[in-house]
Amino acid sequence: MGLAHESNDIALNTHSIARRNTLLNAARLSALGLLTPYWAQAQFRVEVAGVGLTQHPFSAIVFRASPGVPQDIAAIVRADLERSGQFLHVGLPHGAWDETSQPDLSPWRSRGVDVVVVGSVNPMAGGRWDVRYRLWDVLGNKSLGGVSYPVATQDLRAAAHRIADDIFQKMTGAPGVFSTRIAYTTRSGGRHHLWLADADGQNPKSVLSSTEPIISPNWSADGTRLAYVSFEQKKPIVYTHEVATGVRRLASNQRGSNSAPAWSPDGSRLLVTLTLSGSSQLYETNPQGGSPKRLTQSNGIDTEGVYSADGRTIYFVSDRGGSPQIYKMDANGGAAQRVTFQGSYNISPAPSPDGKWLAYVSRLGGGTYRVHVMDLQSGAVSAVSDTNDDENPSFSANSRMLVYGTKFQGRESLMTTTVDGRVKTRLVTAPGEVREPHWGPLLR
Repeated sequence: MGLAHESNDIALNTHSIARRNTLLNAARLSALGLLTPYWAQAQFRVEVAGVGLTQHPFSAIVFRASPGVPQDIAAIVRADLERSGQFLHVGLPHGAWDETSQPDLSPWRSRGVDVVVVGSVNPMAGGRWDVRYRLWDVLGNKSLGGVSYPVATQDLRAAAHRIADDIFQKMTGAPGVFSTRIAYTTRSGGRHHLWLADADGQNPKSVLSSTEPIISPNWSADGTRLAYVSFEQKKPIVYTHEVATGVRRLASNQRGSNSAPAWSPDGSRLLVTLTLSGSSQLYETNPQGGSPKRLTQSNGIDTEGVYSADGRTIYFVSDRGGSPQIYKMDANGGAAQRVTFQGSYNISPAPSPDGKWLAYVSRLGGGTYRVHVMDLQSGAVSAVSDTNDDENPSFSANSRMLVYGTKFQGRESLMTTTVDGRVKTRLVTAPGEVREPHWGPLLR
């Protein structure tokens, strides 16, 4: 599964057999035989395990809709909220209500439901739709407000995601992330693609296609740009990519390998891994190009650098202690401190936007690779996945969920999990061999 690459850090940064067998496997670029492509027909699969979940019971009633509406808005809202792990759907009674209705809330009150969602979808001039919703407080028997979204047909799902975001915010006090996007890469039919998709995996759009590998997509904090590595020139080179326009710029094409880009929070810098000194080391560079500044000085291999949300700290992977572990240092460089002590192989650090958590992949016995989450205050660590071949964890913008690549039932998949690992979702993706997801920021 994956690719073996020219440089040691690329082998680590991609989820390849070579990387899983050894941290730093210098190899020529070659495509390995991959698993049968999978195209999920269901929107997703939700699994809830364990007891003591803190969830808001809710009901999203079928929206009253005019004939010909191509999307079930209520179903999308239900799916979004359940996937967050903080809402539990109760489906009583049957029927359709709109935002002007005041439904009899007693059946939901008897079932302990907190809120009920109602709404409508009506045609407008020019082929547009008016999507409206209202949220009812069941116990207080009062309206908690609503929103109207006039949208084009292709944006009906986006309107549903925005409704789910609004409900999530009202009920939890934290921003919803259902309107955000994920980036990931695939290989299909001899071509490599960089995709952008909705947070539930729907509406995938290819923004770059090549006969050569495209790896390591990374969102800028404002959501306007991506950085990634492309092998279009037969070597790993870092590019930036404006999402709105598709304009690409060369960011790092130094001698040897250029890999593992990660944006600074303010978008003014990129962390990259370069082999200018022979072994892989961390450098800081201007996204517009220019001379890189070396940040690490070890005799080992340092790679997969990523900034903390406040920009003050860099987390990275190094084998300086004899095995791949996660370290941290000041964003300007200097002495490094080891962060991971459980397990002999820990890679792919991903700090949460709220600064509370660090996700990473740890190799367990028998060659099992699972996503773990560390509480950065207490140091407590827990596995949050139950699959065996995980890669590239990435936090949602509200720090409540993670997306990661894995193998599920023998096929490459993208999964989400809540930070406590209790609710997991398998996302629909574009067809092909799927890897390296990165969850984008909140919409501005």
